[in-house]
Amino acid sequence: MSVSHAQLKAFHAVAVHGSFTRAAERLFLTQPAISDQVRKLEERFGVLLFHRNKRSVRLTDLGERLLGVTQRLFVIEAEAQELLMDSRALQTGSLILAVDAPVHVLPQIARFCERYPGITVKIETGNTDESLHRLFNYQADLALLGRAVSDERLLSLMLRNDPMVAFVAHSHPWAKRESICLADLDDTPLVLREQGSVTRQTLEEEMSQAGLRIRPAIEVEGREAAREAVVVGIGVGVVSAAEFGADSRVCALPIVDCQRRLTETLVCLREQSSRRIVATFLDMVRATMPVG
Repeated sequence: MSVSHAQLKAFHAVAVHGSFTRAAERLFLTQPAISDQVRKLEERFGVLLFHRNKRSVRLTDLGERLLGVTQRLFVIEAEAQELLMDSRALQTGSLILAVDAPVHVLPQIARFCERYPGITVKIETGNTDESLHRLFNYQADLALLGRAVSDERLLSLMLRNDPMVAFVAHSHPWAKRESICLADLDDTPLVLREQGSVTRQTLEEEMSQAGLRIRPAIEVEGREAAREAVVVGIGVGVVSAAEFGADSRVCALPIVDCQRRLTETLVCLREQSSRRIVATFLDMVRATMPVG
């Protein structure tokens, strides 16, 4: 009993996107057509792949196992398609990057897009854990992580190593200062990133080692939300010096006794590192890195 490729593709799209409607949009089909393909697959083998209700779709245990197979299947299919296309010239194809902070790779992406205009580049943002999850689930070709990850499955390239800085609104009492120390942050209202943020984890470790207290004023998701919370005076923010950027609404304050630094590491799965699109982007990044 052979397995229908179209049915597997429909199942995979629903499993990855968590919705029959979104799967239909990605495959340029109607929602009933996707539902019919999945239903036929289940009926053909007498199995249940999804728990369905009016609001959500959830994989069964068998569905989870099948997703692991289809993830590998469609990665191999993409590699075959890329090989058969004019990949040496990189005239067509796609590159998906899951990143914690786009600013660190935007110059390289700009050069890549200029040199290979036929390649569709997509950036998906999230914290380090979310980006790594997308990579291991074959939902991204490359991931930019806010911490070094030791995993034999990954090929890694460290891009940056920067100190943390605090930042405050111009109305804050510290706005006239040139720097602060960790003790200044003790029991001070802080604008904290979401759980899973490497910036937050690093600050918590540094404060704990110094015997100092973290006092959350608010918890927000993402760098932009953290910046806006600081601007309106909710508390003091902390960020990598490389990500502070140029914003006249806030002032950066070096933390003079902070020992920990924040890194940015570009990674891909070793099994995909030889794909021409991935290898070409990595080579372009390496070419922009300082020697030594």
